[in-house]
Amino acid sequence: MEKTLEQIKTDCIKVVLYGPESTGKSTLSKALAEHYKTAFVPEYARTYLQVKWDQHSALCTKEDLEPIAMGQMQLENERLQSANKLLICDTDLLQTKVYSEVYYNGYCDPKIAYHAKRNSYNLYFLCAVDIPWVPDDLRDKPNERGQMFSAFKNELEKQNLPYVLLEGSHKNRMDIATKHIDTLLG
Repeated sequence: MEKTLEQIKTDCIKVVLYGPESTGKSTLSKALAEHYKTAFVPEYARTYLQVKWDQHSALCTKEDLEPIAMGQMQLENERLQSANKLLICDTDLLQTKVYSEVYYNGYCDPKIAYHAKRNSYNLYFLCAVDIPWVPDDLRDKPNERGQMFSAFKNELEKQNLPYVLLEGSHKNRMDIATKHIDTLLG
């Protein structure tokens, strides 16, 4: 498949788990995909950056953002082919844009910013920071979760995108998410 930042056109409903690190996005994405018996799109950046860390003990740089964005969209477009009428996305380019702007003093590659605004999803689930932060090789902002949450929320509001706040226990988040997805599915 050609590497692109564009989405394949589809009638499939797409929802995105969105927000700061260590807020349960991956766990919830997998659980929702299992619940709805559909495909989910994992966060490509985690795989890409874990390899970089394991091989070079190096963290993300500006130069990594384009290959991360390309890999994320390639995964999304591939997984769309095996989705039923719903696709669960563990992240999207808007998330990449926010991280880029936070980590690189407002900078985001113009191609990523363009497609982050152009690509379309039916609903975002903004994950709150009210669950414990779990350290790993890549997570680095345990004391800045509130500021990161605000950056993500502000971007959704700036872009006037539909979102639902998920907070509380995994069960509570799952209940809220399934209620909203059921509504989307009709």
